Amino acid sequence: MSKVLGWAAFGMAIRWWQLGIEMRPFLARETLWHYPLYATVTGSFGYWLVGVGERQTSYLDQRRESLLEKRKRFAAAGGIDGVPTVVA
Repeated sequence: MSKVLGWAAFGMAIRWWQLGIEMRPFLARETLWHYPLYATVTGSFGYWLVGVGERQTSYLDQRRESLLEKRKRFAAAGGIDGVPTVVA
């Protein structure tokens, strides 16, 4: 949740920076609705990014377990030239 809130704060900071570059008032009544919009868009991106990270971590963990199992089977079969290999 903190990553999503961080991305939302980043979106609001981007809007603040944009208004600063344009030399427009930061808290004008006409532009106040932009802050929640930017926070929502960047917060959604942060939520999606967290999901991507979790899916990648899950895939890498599964792949690691698969490779360790393969090494164990190879070592049990005698390894290269009948010499057992060390499995970490």
